[in-house]
Amino acid sequence: MRSAQSLPPNAFRKKSKPNSTFHCSLYKISKTMATSQEGSTNNTQEENNIQDLGGKEAVEKLRTLAEKAESCFFCTNIKTGVPLSVRPMAIQQVDDEGNIWFMSMKDSHKNDEISADPFTHLLFQAGAHSGFVNIYGISEISRDQAKIDELWSPFIKTWFQGGKDDPNITLIKVIPSEGYYWDTKHGTAVAFLKMAASVITGKTMDDSVEGTLDVD
Repeated sequence: MRSAQSLPPNAFRKKSKPNSTFHCSLYKISKTMATSQEGSTNNTQEENNIQDLGGKEAVEKLRTLAEKAESCFFCTNIKTGVPLSVRPMAIQQVDDEGNIWFMSMKDSHKNDEISADPFTHLLFQAGAHSGFVNIYGISEISRDQAKIDELWSPFIKTWFQGGKDDPNITLIKVIPSEGYYWDTKHGTAVAFLKMAASVITGKTMDDSVEGTLDVD
């Protein structure tokens, strides 16, 4: 994915305490995954802006947006009425099956939480106004040396001083069970022109597209 990382693979190791507004927003986003999204676009929209993706199309969309985002909010300890744990994590890879890979310290708080409860929520933002992804899935922790070798780069040694053979390195593989994305069809420039045209015509002509991501 990327070699030079602005965020350590296991940042941050301490449990964060997001405010109630973020928690509420996350809950609202996750609720959309259980619905058809009917009515989420303007009734005056003339174009079909709902495009559900499955299989290879879903994997490629997820990979493209993940590569642009480079990092995401990695959420664990997802329980009703309890603040979830949130931390930024550098994305190492989206593989051909749509699994999302991260590196983490064996003794990190997130590893402890995943061991107790593997349900995980990932939130991506590839751009300022587009490229949003919401992934819900199951995390697996492993010490697959061949995979570590594949993902390793010299810059990762900044956080794992023992090198790629450091016994404290673990891999986290998030296996998506549900996903949803919000993006543009033709890029930011076209989206801006359509927005300008909407102001003149009074019709919704935005270039947005959204839909489910089914990587199974």
